[in-house]
Amino acid sequence: MQYMLLICGVEGGPEPSPDERAAMIADTEAWVAEMDGRGVRRFGDRLRPADTATTVRVRGGETLLSDGPFAETKEQILGFDLIDCADLEEALEVAAAHPAARGGSIEVRPLWPWRED
Repeated sequence: MQYMLLICGVEGGPEPSPDERAAMIADTEAWVAEMDGRGVRRFGDRLRPADTATTVRVRGGETLLSDGPFAETKEQILGFDLIDCADLEEALEVAAAHPAARGGSIEVRPLWPWRED
């Protein structure tokens, strides 16, 4: 079953030291290599800051655009990973191993295919 890992954290918080930043990058690269090696990670990437987002709504046939994130909150979606796991238990284990879970949060959400085969 496929799951989306939504990597969440607070934008604009305290900047990590260069050593902390280097460690986080190394830990994340190691996580990616491990999950790619296990064959569970399908795709993932970081997202640009929420202030670069545009929210699209259609109301009464009119398209409404607004700058910024879709919600007023301090925590934002910073990135994502699409994984393919045997079950939710494995997906939660994969998410818990992600370095971002140490300082932020990871929402694990199963994909809901348009058509079930």
